[in-house]
Amino acid sequence: MFSAPGLIKLIAAETRTLMDKCRSSRKQQPGVSEGHCVLVLLLISWMIALWPHISVAITLSHADVQKIGKKIWQNECNGTISGLTSWNQGEEFASLGIGHFIWYPKGRRGPFEESFPKVVSFISKRGAKLPTLLLRGVEQPCPWNSRAEFLRAQHTVEMNQLRQFLVDTIDLQAEFLIARLESALPKMLAEAAPADRANVQQQFERLARTSHGCYALVDYVNFKGEGVLHTERYQGQGWGLLQVLESMHGTSDAAAVDEFSTAAKAILTRRVHNAPAERHESRWLTGWLRRVNSYSGI
Repeated sequence: MFSAPGLIKLIAAETRTLMDKCRSSRKQQPGVSEGHCVLVLLLISWMIALWPHISVAITLSHADVQKIGKKIWQNECNGTISGLTSWNQGEEFASLGIGHFIWYPKGRRGPFEESFPKVVSFISKRGAKLPTLLLRGVEQPCPWNSRAEFLRAQHTVEMNQLRQFLVDTIDLQAEFLIARLESALPKMLAEAAPADRANVQQQFERLARTSHGCYALVDYVNFKGEGVLHTERYQGQGWGLLQVLESMHGTSDAAAVDEFSTAAKAILTRRVHNAPAERHESRWLTGWLRRVNSYSGI
């Protein structure tokens, strides 16, 4: 695990969310007795006792966060400034920032989760100055309605300001990716079959205990998602972090990253096989496999 001064600590804990709901600031509703409230608390405690223990602490220094962020920038954008604003051929959305966060135009939605507005909200709350383009509200749609419009705008003032904003906030984008990982484990355990939850948690923890494993988790959950959305499935089979962890069954921390890489390559190959023919996803497979090979060499 990473260890250095100036630590950022992330703890994914489903029980924290459950207990926060009990401390409502609203007045008690008429007819709800103190005894009833105690009964509710006991019931919640019983539910927590039955739920898998899912508190996993991941400790990262600021330098470690930057290192992961730069590696993901390299993975997604070849480490270039121009790569921070992309719109891939055959896709219906812009891909922005070090994580190629998805931004849909107005009236467009696809099977993949939109993440760029969440990144903007996260960065804004950290006090960073937003460019004019992003001052219309964090939920605004992508202002370019097509890839052709996006490409024609490459040298406009708005696009240049957007790129500079993305360059200036690389560390905050990396922190967003880490924060996303924090919430991934509870989501995955909620989606996994009860019989699989203990194994999913064990595999997550194996990876989280090593520096290479932390990078693999952060990168893959950004790269292909948690695997919990049913819209992100082809022929009923997902390709996210959950599906990779479900296919792992080892116990050695030393072998965890290599096993994860092998499992991820199998899951991504299955995705391409299951994808609709018109998406031509085989064109991306070589790059995807090269990316997961990088997990053991950070």
